[in-house]
Parts: sequence; C-alpha cells; structure tokens
Amino acid sequence: MIYLDNCATTKPREEVVEVMVRALTQDYANPSSLHSFGLKMEKEVNVARKKVADAFGADESEIYFTSGGTESSNIAIQGFIKKNIKRHKKVITTKLEHSSVLFQFRKMKELGIEVVEVGVDTNGVVDEKELLAAIDEDTFLVSLFHVNNEIGSINPVKDLISKIKKINREIMVHVDGVQAVGKLEVNLHDIGCDSYSISAHKIYGPKGIGALYLKNGVKIDPLVIGGGQENGMRSGTENVPGILGFGVAAEMVVKNFKSEQESIKACRDRLLERLQEIDDVKINSTDKGVNNILSISVLNTRGEVLLHSLERDNIYISVASACTSNGTGKSHVLDAIKLEQKYVEGTVRICFSKDNTVEEIDEFFDKFKEYVEELREIMVR
Repeated sequence: MIYLDNCATTKPREEVVEVMVRALTQDYANPSSLHSFGLKMEKEVNVARKKVADAFGADESEIYFTSGGTESSNIAIQGFIKKNIKRHKKVITTKLEHSSVLFQFRKMKELGIEVVEVGVDTNGVVDEKELLAAIDEDTFLVSLFHVNNEIGSINPVKDLISKIKKINREIMVHVDGVQAVGKLEVNLHDIGCDSYSISAHKIYGPKGIGALYLKNGVKIDPLVIGGGQENGMRSGTENVPGILGFGVAAEMVVKNFKSEQESIKACRDRLLERLQEIDDVKINSTDKGVNNILSISVLNTRGEVLLHSLERDNIYISVASACTSNGTGKSHVLDAIKLEQKYVEGTVRICFSKDNTVEEIDEFFDKFKEYVEELREIMVR
C-alpha cells in the first residue's frame, strides 16, 4: 500500500498505539474519580497536557483537550461570539478557510452579524491590505488559517496578528492550526493569537482528540455545560487513551521534526521532478508552502477517476473537490486562487508523511502517468 492522503489522517506512531492500549486495558480509571486510581490518571492527563503545551510553545493552563480541530474552532469562535455579540456585530475571516470555520461564519449572518470574507492572492495567502482595511470599531473577531488544507499555503499569522492588534488590541484572533502543527515549527506565545486549533490525528496521533489553545486571560463562554472537566471549558469525561496518545504524538513530532521534514521534502522534490514527464500539469502549491501538501491539476483528466484508478493498486490520494463550499461542485479554495476552469476537474492532492519513501513516489508516479495517458485518450476523442 502507498498512502498519500496524509492531510486527511496519518498513521499513528507505534509509541502512540502502545500508550493507548495500556490506557484502554490497564489504566482505565476516570480521572475525575477521587480514589487513588482516578488521581493517578488525572496526573497522567496533566503530563500529556504539558507535553502538548511544551511542543507548541504554550503554558499547561492554556491547553484544553477537545474531540479535534473542528470542535476546537467551534468552541473558540462560538465562545467569542456569545461573549461579545451584545457589544459588537462584525467578524472577519478569509475565503480559504476550512469548512469548520467558514460555515460557522456564514451561519453568523442569521444572527445579524456582519461577516467579511477576505480574498487571497494566487498563492493562497491572505490579502493583507484587504484584511486590515476591513477592520473597524465594530469588529470583535478575526479568524485565520495557518496552513491551507488543500494547497498548503502559509499565512504569515504572527505578522498579521501584530498588525491587527495595533489597530485594536481588543479584537480576538483565532487561528486554525490543524494543518500547521507537525508541518511547521509552531510557538503559540510567539504567534500571539488568542486561540488556536490543533488535531492529533494530523501528527501521527489518534483520531477523536485535539486541543484548543486559549491564551491566559482570554475569556469565552463554553459550549458544553456539565461536570466542569477541562476547567469548565469542555465538560464531559476525558478521552484518556486519546489524550495520552496525543501527548506522545506531540512530543515526538517536535523531537523528530527536522529529520522527518527532510524525508518529506525529498519525496516532494522527487514528485515535482517526475511530474515534468507529463504535459499540461499545473502545480497549485508553491515552494513557499509546507512540504507535506502538493496540489496538482492535470489538463484533460478527472481527479476522481484518477483517484479510483489508483486505489485498485492500493495507492491512495485525494481530490481537491472533497470539501466544496460554494454549491457549484468546485473547490472554494481553487475558486479563491482563480484556477482556470479547464484545470479544476483534473485536480488531485498529494499529502506526504514521514512514512513515505522516494521509491514509493516513483511507484506511485509510474501508475499515475499510466492512468493520465489512458484517461486522456478517452476524454479527447
């Protein structure tokens, strides 16, 4: 099997699986229980919390465990809205956000909130002038992606946040970092955001667990009320196996960052080299984006057909149109970067991981080229 859909999810590390199995079979107590077994697991949860905080440049008190990136963004964004809606009525985001952010903002219009979606350049980076010009005295929230999930573009969030705060320090800034952690070196205190979303299964950790970073001193209203777990921010019994696995994954992705990124870049470079063997291929990802994500469009093909052809050989990729938001069947990301329509339906996304090899890339490309040629023969008849 050759797995090149690592933006959708990654294979958990063996060390992650080991700690999770132990938590499921031996250390299974509820960390909210008052007996010694429960207290032991409470300590283990807090050790994992420290690992996540240390990995991404935060304090332990700023990390709240959630079910993943989508919930983290919902808690932050909805929490900011509930806290501020009586005083302010304007929010700003970008046209390239993940659906978990973009759909929330569009839903806000029903509450009478003014929603501004800022454009991006052809590289998929937010238009800074448009963003800053949109801010006024009624603006209370700005939400930015750190790394785009389709084309891998990187927003200069530290610089943007600094400029936003100079205009009005009271504006809350949320950053969706789901596709950034593990692909970039992330220091949350250095970035300066008020909140940040993280997902464990994007960094060789388990599914169903993530974290919300909420800067000390920032107040939001929680979405889920109950037993008061996670310091009242996210009630409900903790997912201990997931949390412990997340802690190990965060620790190891930082520890191995340099060597694993070098391996990933070698795979990316090899694929870019081999793609020159096919005519009329457009690379939608730039060399200024992350190494892990490569979006390509092949003229006179269909991405979904290529995907299903490759899966017969146990090779797995994804298509750009898996997450559309404009009702046209066209990816809102490709629309925002103004990709020519003739290239859109032939777009696929290749996402590399630490486990991929250059030999795998060659094997993948040989099959990919074969199916491109077969499909073109059919489509140009």
